[in-house]
Amino acid sequence: MPNTQNSESQPVLKNFVPYKPKKGEEYMNEEQREHFKKILLDWRNQLMQEVDRTVNHMQDDAANYPDPADRATQEEEFSLELRTRDRERKLIKKIDSTIELIAQDGYGFCESCGIDIGIRRLEARPTANKCIDCKTLDEIKEKQLGS
Repeated sequence: MPNTQNSESQPVLKNFVPYKPKKGEEYMNEEQREHFKKILLDWRNQLMQEVDRTVNHMQDDAANYPDPADRATQEEEFSLELRTRDRERKLIKKIDSTIELIAQDGYGFCESCGIDIGIRRLEARPTANKCIDCKTLDEIKEKQLGS
């Protein structure tokens, strides 16, 4: 995983280590659930640090510029940051519900068809709740309805 944040706020954990399944291991056993819980908690902590950084940045950089163009630039910058934080706030809620799903032993299985989502897919998108086939079908339906 890269060490910078992308536009969709994917996990970019600094100490990420992919899970190495053992031969004959049961899917979503305790060790796997702990692995994903750690990923989700680390991701959540990083997002919370960004919230703190934004608050500090906005407090430190808030200035009443005499030049209207400078004021407009600052307001636009703050607006973009706030929109990003709002998306991240929604993502934190999704992370929290995913952590709850782990606690209830429902994590890692497609909510549509019930099959395994898969370790690698979950490492790429830890909040995934559908297998790749069901997600692809949803996207095809969405395109057809949107066109």
